[in-house]
Amino acid sequence: MTEPTLADVERSLDRATELEAAEAVAVLRTARADLRDLGTDSEVDEDRRQALEDRLSQRIREVKNRDAYDSGLGSAMNPDEDEAP
Repeated sequence: MTEPTLADVERSLDRATELEAAEAVAVLRTARADLRDLGTDSEVDEDRRQALEDRLSQRIREVKNRDAYDSGLGSAMNPDEDEAP
């Protein structure tokens, strides 16, 4: 098996948007582990790696909160906005 690259992590990030929440979180966690492994590689652009790590963290939070948006809780929590959490 080949070592993951930053491009692989970016593809995982994009792919996770199309998956159900549980599967998306699993893909994103694997991508995060790959990023951490790449953190020890001196040939990897650290700024780009850190930016991807930030995007991954944000995407994981978004996926975990997806249910709140889809379940109608947003309306109950903020009646002025139909879909706001």
